Amino acid sequence: MPIPPAALLRKLEATRLDYGPGRAAEKRRLLDALARARLRTPAQVLRLHEHLLFVRAYPDDRAVLARAARMLARFERRADLRRHRAALADSGIAGTAIRYAFFWPTARWLAARWPAQLAIDWDGFEEPERLAAALPQLVTPVEALWLRGADVAPRRALARLRGRRTPDATFLVRRVAALPGDDFTREAYFDALDTPLVLAPARGTPSRTHEHHAVAPVAFCTQAPERGRPDIARELARPPRAVRRAPDAEARRLIDLGRGAMATRGRDLDAFAYGDPRDVRIVDDGDGLGWAVIGVVPERRPALRAVYGVLTLRNGVPIGYLDIHVLFGCADLAYNTFETFRGAEAAFVLARLLAALRHLFGATSFTLAPYQLGRDNDEAIASGAWWFYYKLGFRPRSAAVRRVARAERARLGANPRHRSAAKTLARLAGDYLYYETAGSRAPHWPSLDLLGARVASRLAQDGADREAAVRASVRAAMRLLGVARLRGPDERRAWARWAPIVAVLPGAARWPARERRALARVISAKGGRGEDAYLARFAAHPRLGAALRRLTGA
Repeated sequence: MPIPPAALLRKLEATRLDYGPGRAAEKRRLLDALARARLRTPAQVLRLHEHLLFVRAYPDDRAVLARAARMLARFERRADLRRHRAALADSGIAGTAIRYAFFWPTARWLAARWPAQLAIDWDGFEEPERLAAALPQLVTPVEALWLRGADVAPRRALARLRGRRTPDATFLVRRVAALPGDDFTREAYFDALDTPLVLAPARGTPSRTHEHHAVAPVAFCTQAPERGRPDIARELARPPRAVRRAPDAEARRLIDLGRGAMATRGRDLDAFAYGDPRDVRIVDDGDGLGWAVIGVVPERRPALRAVYGVLTLRNGVPIGYLDIHVLFGCADLAYNTFETFRGAEAAFVLARLLAALRHLFGATSFTLAPYQLGRDNDEAIASGAWWFYYKLGFRPRSAAVRRVARAERARLGANPRHRSAAKTLARLAGDYLYYETAGSRAPHWPSLDLLGARVASRLAQDGADREAAVRASVRAAMRLLGVARLRGPDERRAWARWAPIVAVLPGAARWPARERRALARVISAKGGRGEDAYLARFAAHPRLGAALRRLTGA
């Protein structure tokens, strides 16, 4: 009797972490059978799709990889996918729609690349009144009079304003892009509208099905991925195999790969959305594991920290991402493994990633923000994220959090089957976790952020004209640090952001001239091609880091 498709799928899923002699042949047989099968439910189609992604990331051999890649390339043509296309919306499968209230940079990217496919999701619009109030500001004065006087519903108004050839969402994005002001203003304007969008499928639109870095090295699995608990200290001593800068075309493909990986999962990450093709590196860790490390364009860099987005690749398949902020030799992490790839090697990948960050940025300590651990984050609570990091060696400083952790460890000692309740996990996530190598001391990031209050008070002393106050602080900083002129908009922007900090930096006026010149080089590096030089010069300055820590208590 032929095996039903659902049973074939269960058999295939049972081989997920099964490697070794004879297992590749069994997987090939099941893949061939499922390539011809017709699955009955949307959930089964999704399960097959996600398993194919896993097989592509962790293939037994060349033949298994070829079958998974071929099935993914043809997936949108499957009859069962076409049958369940509507039910599989938002799955990220090629051939299905994506619905999300994309933020400004991603909405602008989608409207530029696939203008005919982007529309407003009117069925998901909870507050169209915001859009109705905004539309008169985006059109000519006489059109604005009509919109206000006739009280036209936004859907009907856009249908008339956009014409026949331009979808409503693309029209809206283009009108916001035409507003006066800078891109920060346009971003705030668009995001305040909170407009739900839908990206219809078409050739080349983002999909998890086709996400792949084609030139990535491939390694085959002879055994299951490493699921044990790694020794982070040992891993930090082992650098990645190689690091290279991506040439422009490859860098742009990797930035788009990161953007697409977010868009197809209902997420956004500024470091990808504002990725700088001049600052993209590829880290090769061997055995098919690697990362695309993407810096952000100068105008989007924070004044103090360096920001990078990291896309984790396994045999070229995106399996997760990281958002990092670096300063004081410390990397603040927001680490995520995509759901499809959880339960495989998340701890090992994190340990190797920390080693890569140490190699790239000189990071000797690492922090995790409360949101990453479960504060206002149901996903992190459900996954027990706090204990995942704690078991790897991350520790709290907060006395209150330490008390809760001690009590939970005592309960676990008395009953090995004990599991922390959601309320307890939320209490554990009340403050940062830290991993510090010998001799390092990670900053307390919230204290550093309070620097803004000091800067605000300093600028307020110069009166209500904030722009004039900033210009005056730049002139004063240049005189103090021995700089005659600034070159280019990126360097001028860096000085405009740093000069008010220099004004409140204790004792800077009494530093030796060579140290003041060194601070000038730190500031100018903030507007450079990448932020490597900035971090290196910041770390090498004999007084700057300590002065900032004293100023803020960080």
